[in-house]
Amino acid sequence: MSNTTKAAAQGLLAIVGFLVVVELASGVLQGFYTPIVTQIARHLHIRDADVNWFEAAQLILSALVVPVLARWGDLVGHRKVLLVATLMTAIGSCAVAFAPSFTTFLIAWAVQGFYVVWLPMEVAIIHRRTAAPEYADKQAILTRRGAAILVMALETGVIVAALASGLLVDVIPMTAVLAIPAVIVTLALVAIWFGVPDVPGQSAGGIDWGGFGLVTLALSVLMGGLILVRLRGPDSLAAWAVVVAGALLFIPFARYELGHREPLVDLRVLAAPGQWPVQLTAFLFGMSVLGAQIPLSTYAQTKPAEVGYGLGVGPDKVSLLIGAYVLCLVVGAALLPIVSTKLGARTALVIATVLVAAGYALWLPFHSSLAMGVVNMAIAGMGSGALVAALPASAAAAAPPERTGFVTGMTNTTKTIGGAIASAIFAIALSATGSIGAEATHAPLSGYLTVWAVCAVSALLAGVSLLLVPARAFAGRELESVG
Repeated sequence: MSNTTKAAAQGLLAIVGFLVVVELASGVLQGFYTPIVTQIARHLHIRDADVNWFEAAQLILSALVVPVLARWGDLVGHRKVLLVATLMTAIGSCAVAFAPSFTTFLIAWAVQGFYVVWLPMEVAIIHRRTAAPEYADKQAILTRRGAAILVMALETGVIVAALASGLLVDVIPMTAVLAIPAVIVTLALVAIWFGVPDVPGQSAGGIDWGGFGLVTLALSVLMGGLILVRLRGPDSLAAWAVVVAGALLFIPFARYELGHREPLVDLRVLAAPGQWPVQLTAFLFGMSVLGAQIPLSTYAQTKPAEVGYGLGVGPDKVSLLIGAYVLCLVVGAALLPIVSTKLGARTALVIATVLVAAGYALWLPFHSSLAMGVVNMAIAGMGSGALVAALPASAAAAAPPERTGFVTGMTNTTKTIGGAIASAIFAIALSATGSIGAEATHAPLSGYLTVWAVCAVSALLAGVSLLLVPARAFAGRELESVG
């Protein structure tokens, strides 16, 4: 190895090391709250089903800001966007700790969703760094390996955070418990500032604010319709009409973007054979990896002696369940480069989706004990870990250099949209009635069965879509023109 190559490798390793700190913080955000959502619900005097709206609000904000931030990253540099997103996340995390009511908590929780752009920007930073001549033809491989390391750090943070919150929630006041993530995110901000070099963007033009306005309108109407379904009940035709109207609004948005010189969402890039199945997979995967977290926690803490179903465990045991799940996420992410090398990246991703589907499908017959839950989530976790690591790297490998930030960001955008829609649907399914004011706090078993079935089917559909990806698309070759 020449001195130049050795220095380049050391520089790349140093950058990945600082980004690991950021992903540890991301893991804290994703793992800390889940074991204590029931306690948060009681703290805010709301029902279990209503907690799903926190997740839906955060995911929908993430879906809106990620395309703008991803485009901004291609224009001004991915490190600058990473700094801004982390600052906003820190502000949201501080507000979560001191929010006094359902509404203020909802707003703060939504703002915290800026963290969703972290991993795409980090993958874009690594992909840009490995474009140097000294890395020769190893860019796609090194990007996947870097993404796998970051995901392993993320899931390590999830494990530690889940175990810590479950142990601390009954020991210290809730405000102090909720302040811990804010401190961790602030440390991540410091790591980015001092450890990640600033590199100018490669793209030209500006941000398509017209497209942003249209997609915001479409998503807002769609989610507003789902909220109406939640409030009025699933038999409300007027509420479903609003949902349909929101879906139809994506048609003028698509037409506008296709006619725009520098679109916010480059549909022509996304329509490439190596790109759209990856983005569709991210959307379908988001329904389980993002939408099912809170239902898992509330089901685990539902007492069979009171309602006839549930695992009847406390937040400490929920932490163990999540810890086992996330440990398998780490294993899945670690095995991804090995399996991809032996079987090919596409085959590895298809296997991952099948594991996710199998894990959630097993919940349908086996949901009466903690041991069953651990086995189910371990299987789903293996597949989920591989997908979290692989999707942004796969999108980057099939994109032109000036659209790297865009496509990696879009994997999280589509994932968060899938998670947001799923969270809203799950909130409807888990509500015994269409009224927020109902006295019951526990969700019906039929609602949980719906959640698991949706997660299993969506994962299977993701596997089918990946079969349509050209095998060479993940090798880092130039994106095909789609006219």
